[in-house]
Amino acid sequence: MKSQIQNIKNTEDSTLWSSLKAGDEKSFSILFEKYYSVLIRYGNSFSPFKEKVQDCVQDVFADVWIYRQSLSNSVVVKAYLLSSVRKRIARLQKRDYIFMKTSTTDSIEFLFDFSIEHQLISDEESALKVAHLNSFLNNLPARQKEALYLRYHQGLTVEQIAELLQINYQSANNLLHRALLQLRREWKGNLSLLLLLSATTF
Repeated sequence: MKSQIQNIKNTEDSTLWSSLKAGDEKSFSILFEKYYSVLIRYGNSFSPFKEKVQDCVQDVFADVWIYRQSLSNSVVVKAYLLSSVRKRIARLQKRDYIFMKTSTTDSIEFLFDFSIEHQLISDEESALKVAHLNSFLNNLPARQKEALYLRYHQGLTVEQIAELLQINYQSANNLLHRALLQLRREWKGNLSLLLLLSATTF
């Protein structure tokens, strides 16, 4: 069911993307409103400088509009925008003396902290389990944590995660596998609670 909903959303985005490429400002505005906050949260996972993250996200949307005619017709819009923000922040970190200098997106560290909304917790026992799960998740290596975030929060496929992280499919699959394996080793709870992550609003 979840994959069917995701496919419907991708189809809607593709229609808006095609209209945007044709110069429809309304379609551009809809995509902006739909993904702006998502991209801000993702960008803030790499940098404590919120104003700079906002600039990066706005620049990504500006480039989409300016260069719309040369953009590919066949993109998964959400994955494309997430990837664009990640790359832009990496470039900013490379040239801005405020940030640690880096030359590739591999060296920017994912700082996001997993957290379940309190209203999703039905009882004290579940809340304690989720607190432990959050703790284990946030102690994972940054790369593994980012892969889980993209998979469970953003609903990206392994192929899309690989493209976004600029690694091959097997490497992306390994990141997810190692993360889940580590959780199984350290946490004795039910891993189905991971599904809660996809329902959490940040």
